[in-house]
Amino acid sequence: MGENSALLEHMTLFRNGTGVYEEKKSKFIGEAYRIGSEEEALSILEETRKRYYDARHHCYAYVLGLKEDTVKCSDDGEPQKTAGVPILNVIRGAGLTDVLVVVTRYFGGTLLGTGGLQRAYTKAASVAVADGGVLKRSPAALFRISASYTDFGKIRYYLSESGLGVSDETFTDEVRCSVSVPLAMESGFVKKLQDLTAGKAGQERLGEIYLEEQVTGG
Repeated sequence: MGENSALLEHMTLFRNGTGVYEEKKSKFIGEAYRIGSEEEALSILEETRKRYYDARHHCYAYVLGLKEDTVKCSDDGEPQKTAGVPILNVIRGAGLTDVLVVVTRYFGGTLLGTGGLQRAYTKAASVAVADGGVLKRSPAALFRISASYTDFGKIRYYLSESGLGVSDETFTDEVRCSVSVPLAMESGFVKKLQDLTAGKAGQERLGEIYLEEQVTGG
């Protein structure tokens, strides 16, 4: 089961992040955002330009989609490939998607050179992403389970041992609950449920969802 799932495991930002890097009096303000569409990315960029209206450059990169369906970056007037590509490399290096990173630069009066710019934009983007942290999203099947009180005791023990959480419990003439099962465990889960209850447990597959786990960040 789950072989034809439209959901794919991926990483994104846990939350929006910020960071500042300074080099030879130039100030680089990095901001990382979790986004859901290109329209949202463009709206954030417009707001950033208004907020830092007196800054010289607003360089950025964003990646959208489970298979990098949309990828864009901009040097915004900096020498070619000294800003947008380094920012994009930070996003890709962290394995993230559905993310926009903007680095706003206030010029400090000293030219940094191509290498200096690449390092500065990389650093500012990196600290912003690190501040946001990384969230892992894994596809799972959502089941609604029903069982007798006796059988549910066996099911609960199995779920606990397998690290599967129970939610939405109701107690009437029987016990009903919801269980989120990683797709890789789905076949084994269904078989085990029937084995434990001699085929008496009721089960309904409600659909697929994402399980979220914070990987890095405070």
